[in-house]
Amino acid sequence: MSRAGIVIQMLHSGLVFNAFSLFSAELKADFGWSNSIFGGAFALNRAESGLLGPIQGWMTDRFGPRAVLRLGAVVMAAGLMLFSTIDSVLGFYLTYLLIAMGSSLSGFLTITVAIVHWFERKRSRALALTSMGFAVGGVLAFGVGVVMAAIGWRSTAQVAAVLVLVVILPLSRHFVRTPAEMGLHPDGIDPADLDDEAGTGGGAKAIPSSLTHFTAAEAMRTRAFWFISLGHASALLVVGASMAHLAVFLQDESSLGPTHISIVIGSLPAMMGVGQLVGGFLGDKYDKRWLLTIAMVGHGAGLLVLAVATNATLVWLFVLLHGLAWGLRGPLQQSLRADYFGATDFGKIMGFSALVIMMGMVIGPIAAGYIADATGSFRLGFAILAVAAGTGSLWFWYATPPVLPDRTEPAPLS
Repeated sequence: MSRAGIVIQMLHSGLVFNAFSLFSAELKADFGWSNSIFGGAFALNRAESGLLGPIQGWMTDRFGPRAVLRLGAVVMAAGLMLFSTIDSVLGFYLTYLLIAMGSSLSGFLTITVAIVHWFERKRSRALALTSMGFAVGGVLAFGVGVVMAAIGWRSTAQVAAVLVLVVILPLSRHFVRTPAEMGLHPDGIDPADLDDEAGTGGGAKAIPSSLTHFTAAEAMRTRAFWFISLGHASALLVVGASMAHLAVFLQDESSLGPTHISIVIGSLPAMMGVGQLVGGFLGDKYDKRWLLTIAMVGHGAGLLVLAVATNATLVWLFVLLHGLAWGLRGPLQQSLRADYFGATDFGKIMGFSALVIMMGMVIGPIAAGYIADATGSFRLGFAILAVAAGTGSLWFWYATPPVLPDRTEPAPLS
């Protein structure tokens, strides 16, 4: 399952998320559209994902990840194929909305819910390894840039549509809702075996599955739910602004050439991969709130560096700071949610969290694009968002463990 998740997230990263700014640069050159249009499209993408979150979480808990992944693959491929035919802003927005819906259903939330059910003791590492696909997708994004230069953005979108179907549909069969459906246990370890080892002096410590789980309604009544969600949203101010506008910013406000820009965009998720490996290892050993607070400071510092970047050295410093922070934060915040609230209703909990999280992805791109159109530069907008993200570290710092629900019986399994 983890390997399949890596490949699927790699595809999403390379074809949609990291390639967005590459497609934007081509569309801007062809149609002369403003930066606000592209910021609005990216924000619409993320808003759709957030609004879809509660429904997607319910669907994943109710029907299982396999069915949701397959539905998403078909919708995403249709969106990419239609995108290749657009010639207006309305067409751009409608087809990109379809792509967003498909990539959401067949991507991050669905895969994360599956991983949370299958891993407990090494959950941070499992989520980090699966998220490596997003980092590896940066290399694919570089390839998208090369293909786009050779055959044009329309043909590239058509090739991407075929890849989505050919890759995601077969891999979806690996996603089983829970290990119990296959007669297995989380982490592949039978708790009884651990108990036997501990009882015979083997030194193994029995770590049973969580006995108490939060329902979505119970989680939403805790401070931790809102603080983790707001911290996540603060980080996405930087992620959204940079993903939507980085290529255009470097093209318009730096001396970097097209090939160098593609390398920078491809290197950002690669650096994120390094952060994911470090975060996955540290997250199972140390306090995740500390690590997440540090990551938020890195996000803010990285975008602030980009806001004042006048040479390639500072651009690469942004890649280092933002990429490492992004990778460190990503799997840890999901693991922290699962640690706090359990796996029973995790799909719904993540889905409702998405309603808050989407604010970062909506506000970041729109604010950066609007300020760039008003001032002729992205620098002021990037600086403002950098400060906002840095102060967002406080949300994670104060996201202390919630009090367990007061009930006589465990929460029913969904």
